[in-house]
Amino acid sequence: MSHQSTLIADNIEQYLHEHENKDLLRFITCGSVDDGKSTLIGRLLHDSKMIFDDQLAAITQASKKSGTTGEEVDLALLVDGLQSEREQGITIDVAYRFFSTDKRKFIIADTPGHEQYTRNMATGASTAGLAVILIDARYGVQTQTRRHSFIADLLGIRHLVIAVNKMDLVDYSEARFEEIVAEYRAFAEQLGADDIRFVPLSALKGDNVVNKSEAMAWYQGPALLELLETVEVRHDQNLHDLRLPVQYVNRPNLDFRGYAGTLEAGILRPGQTIKVLPSGKTSRVERIVTFDGDLDAAWPGQAITVTLEDEIDISRGDWIVAEDAEVAMSSAFDADIVWMNEQALEPGRQYDIRLAGRAVAGQVATIHHQVDVNTLERHPAARLELNAIARCRVALTGEVPLDDYDRSPGTGSFIIIDRLSNITVGAGMIRGVAEVEGAVPGEVDWAGFEVELNALVRKYFPHWEAKDVRELLK
Repeated sequence: MSHQSTLIADNIEQYLHEHENKDLLRFITCGSVDDGKSTLIGRLLHDSKMIFDDQLAAITQASKKSGTTGEEVDLALLVDGLQSEREQGITIDVAYRFFSTDKRKFIIADTPGHEQYTRNMATGASTAGLAVILIDARYGVQTQTRRHSFIADLLGIRHLVIAVNKMDLVDYSEARFEEIVAEYRAFAEQLGADDIRFVPLSALKGDNVVNKSEAMAWYQGPALLELLETVEVRHDQNLHDLRLPVQYVNRPNLDFRGYAGTLEAGILRPGQTIKVLPSGKTSRVERIVTFDGDLDAAWPGQAITVTLEDEIDISRGDWIVAEDAEVAMSSAFDADIVWMNEQALEPGRQYDIRLAGRAVAGQVATIHHQVDVNTLERHPAARLELNAIARCRVALTGEVPLDDYDRSPGTGSFIIIDRLSNITVGAGMIRGVAEVEGAVPGEVDWAGFEVELNALVRKYFPHWEAKDVRELLK
């Protein structure tokens, strides 16, 4: 590996200082199957000289066995590491890679294109600030292109780079590129993203990935890497609303009690007056502790431990917010839900809802509408199948602090856990606080209990019939 900075040889301390203070951009690559996502990442790493010699030798050898590029080195093998991925030539799991340039550090999430693994794509997108959506120049906008664009929009990604790949297979045609741009823009009118860029490229040949392409002189914009280095994402963070969900109470000895978590929004400083939710108790920040020493200020994304001047009962799942913050407390909210399980979501069934470190029982009370990812049209639905996306009403058994996802993604998102298998079956983004009609927080949901009991009986006593369960309930 050979980084382009000469400071490594001339002044290593200055280089390390500059490297530590570079911006970090997290982005994903997504799109339909075989659009070239893994090859694009491999090309970025290769042409920016971020591959070790032994890595290059390993994928050169692997290309002879599992490669799909003929005599050329298959750069996709840098991220498609699973045996099943190499055998099938597809991406299944999310692969993360780090690289840096003189201007910025990057963490890439290579996400699957198959509809079956849409949940993996949503996982990768949940922490990204930008999405590179690949489109095969031969086929144009596909169903998965729309699906991934819509999920990226749901997750609040406001910077989209539409990479029209495999331009070498359409003779680097400007007309074909403009046709795809027009097709995507027509679809994107229904999205909330306000920053959409288009780049024609060939990941296999290296055109417009790191270096500008001589074969596409008609394209006057930047190459993909230059665009990634210069896109402005700092203003995407919420620096106004202080949000620190407590993940862990750090009590190593009698003289120290700290509250650890990742600062999701706002700026926190020692001496600042804060409020703890849901108790409403107030205190002042005494110290902001990290492994590298105390901080004068903490910013969103930093993992910190906070000590307070007063002894307050704070537990995992409580929020530390500004003293004058107005945060809604409710047992119900509306949310966009991405369903990730083969067993359909049915309204009324009890799940564990995990929100900002807090776990509480709840259910999807109502499905307002499901979204057709091809047209973004809304239609009614009685249940949600695998990969379905819908606006729903969620009812919890107790009141919790709630944030709108657009205001604070870290405290406005949640996951849904199946109470029988303990696996994650859905993910959601809160869109507003709601009232539960005819429900009392903490009241036993007998309908949901019967659904769960039936599921247990079918699993462990398959010879029983439904009438036997009803007799038990009596």
